[in-house]
Amino acid sequence: MTYDLGGDRGTVVMPTYNEAANLPRMAELVLGLPIDGLHLKIVDDSSPDGTGRIAEELAEKYNWDGRRRMSVLHRTEKDGLGRAYVAGMSAALDEGAAYVVQMDADGSHPVEAVPRMLGTAVASGVGLVVGSRYVEGGSLDEEWGRHRVLLSRFANRYARTVLGTKIRDITAGFNLWSAATLRDVDLATLDSAGYSFQVELKFKAVRAGHSAVEIPIRFEERTEGVSKMSLSTQIESAVMPVRLRLRNRRG
Repeated sequence: MTYDLGGDRGTVVMPTYNEAANLPRMAELVLGLPIDGLHLKIVDDSSPDGTGRIAEELAEKYNWDGRRRMSVLHRTEKDGLGRAYVAGMSAALDEGAAYVVQMDADGSHPVEAVPRMLGTAVASGVGLVVGSRYVEGGSLDEEWGRHRVLLSRFANRYARTVLGTKIRDITAGFNLWSAATLRDVDLATLDSAGYSFQVELKFKAVRAGHSAVEIPIRFEERTEGVSKMSLSTQIESAVMPVRLRLRNRRG
């Protein structure tokens, strides 16, 4: 069964840094989804392993018969996941996307869940659909280990408590947004450079009056390469909820 966006366009925004080993498979999976009008936009931060070049080769492969199914946005420096997403999502909106999906390039997010997320957004009219690890039916790869699971659960509970939100997986990086929601948030005003972007964007979307729905997913361990999570991004993630709460209180 092919899902038809009804003339609208959906864009999967996928930031990359040293994902040469994963990208060909991810592009094949995303562009093989039964969704008419789906576009894949790679945002590469000048990966030294040649990810940007591979992305261009893949775009040439998939853009045939006058169809532009894949594009590549090259950035000149690596300055954070949040900045990469803002660049890619802003470009998607400028190109007319009605829905924008955030997805990692490492294989941790189940590509097959995208049609379900899109169907949920269209049927319910919500501005945000979260691919959630922490609602009923959601799960984490057993290879994560107890320490990482506890850290992830603590980070979510901490952010939810500080911000007073009901989104159970507020740190989730697998999300589908309506264009209207992203425009209301105003991506250019986001402060987060790293992983705390996920929390800030959700918080501001809910504050702007947009509803969120969480659907369960299984989060897998990355298939190739190493995690980009650093000490500085962990510190930013800890500080951002408090900063958002204080700003909101002053407002």
